[in-house]
Amino acid sequence: MRRSTKAWLITALSMIIAGLIVFGGIMAMIKFDFTKLSTVKYETNLYEISEEFEGISVNTNTANVRFVMSEGSKCTVECYEQTKLKHSVSVKEGKLAIEVVDLRHWYDNISINFDNPQITVYLPKGEYSTLVVKSGTGSVDIAKDFSFESIDASAGTGNITNHASASGDIKIKTSTGNISVGSATASSLSLSVSTGNVTVSDVTVTNEVYVKVSTGKTCLTSVSCKSLESSGSTGNVYLTNLVAAERIAIERTTGSVKFNGCDAGEIFVKTSTGSVTGSLLSGKNFDPETNTGDVEVPGNSIGGACEIITNTGDIKITVD
Repeated sequence: MRRSTKAWLITALSMIIAGLIVFGGIMAMIKFDFTKLSTVKYETNLYEISEEFEGISVNTNTANVRFVMSEGSKCTVECYEQTKLKHSVSVKEGKLAIEVVDLRHWYDNISINFDNPQITVYLPKGEYSTLVVKSGTGSVDIAKDFSFESIDASAGTGNITNHASASGDIKIKTSTGNISVGSATASSLSLSVSTGNVTVSDVTVTNEVYVKVSTGKTCLTSVSCKSLESSGSTGNVYLTNLVAAERIAIERTTGSVKFNGCDAGEIFVKTSTGSVTGSLLSGKNFDPETNTGDVEVPGNSIGGACEIITNTGDIKITVD
């Protein structure tokens, strides 16, 4: 290696080390709070709602959305937001409407941003009509203190957590993120995610529960419903203390299915790669089929049909 090349390498390495030392010193001065490096300005805006409303509609791009119980009898909306990506808050046709107002120019997208915008809706405990939330890249969190006629929450990239009940339908959809529903009641429950896990616990549904997962785990615990239908490509299914009055139907391309103290009038399970195991609460007319796995099921009884098909995997079911 020539001397000039070595000199350049030594110089470059020295500059890198010096830069790291300077960066470390700056981060130590700001106590490693990366938000202080942001070039995007934020502000907090508070809106007190004096008008009456029944429904709620939220449409935002990047903000996390939270619904929590207010201390008083009035509704307040707190927006921690970018100065050029704010939200309008108003009551329109009997609905509380929260909408994003994008005042940015193209050059505002050239920035450094480590902070997260936040919308917090403080609601008095009570019953409301429709709740519609559309979020781009933020999460959605709905507390258990409220009930609605229907709930429709969607996100592009973000987790959605719902503990509120609905007299009608609850629909939750996200592309990349987890879905969690707990301690709620509904007429029907529809959950859809492309990449993420679905967790449902302590939920009573009068009619159907539908869960669609492309890639991710599905866990349903202490669920009562009329029927359960779950489809997906890759991911395991765990059912614990789930009772469907009529039917359970599960289909996976790659993934195992585990029952723990579950029951239904009829059960149908199909998976290409994965085992189907666990315990049921009552006898069934079993019809298992597997190509390269072991089969262990109780003898048939007067119960409903239980059809289990897997290409690669064991089928082992007991009746408690």
